[in-house]
Amino acid sequence: MSAEKSISFPKSLKQAGLSMLSMMPMILAIIGLVGLFQSYVSEATLASVFNGNAVHDTLVGTLAGMVAVGQAIVSYILGGELLKEGVSLYAVTAFILAWVTLGVVQLPLEASVLGVRFTWRRNLLAFFSTMLVAVMTVRILEWWR
Repeated sequence: MSAEKSISFPKSLKQAGLSMLSMMPMILAIIGLVGLFQSYVSEATLASVFNGNAVHDTLVGTLAGMVAVGQAIVSYILGGELLKEGVSLYAVTAFILAWVTLGVVQLPLEASVLGVRFTWRRNLLAFFSTMLVAVMTVRILEWWR
């Protein structure tokens, strides 16, 4: 490797520090969001929404993730908090998958760039795929244990 292509350790450390500094607002927002979630969403509320039925929880998790907006890393943290509160793995897996692959808020922009027909087809396929992959993931994890 030539000297001009290698990056020095101090330069790499500086870049990592700048990256960490640029992520701080998002990290602080995540901490605040999790705090608000824990304060305002009770276990009784979660129990009323998620009843433990695999099909129901997968559908509700998919719908919740579909309307939620944010960075993927936030969905992982929220998913962990939901699991701690007793929400089924079906719901959490579907929620995370839908958060990443679906998005009601982005539909108008996606339709204007890619076309209405393509947007609806992609979102319908992603909706059903999300539920299928969530169920398969949980079943495989249960089998693997």
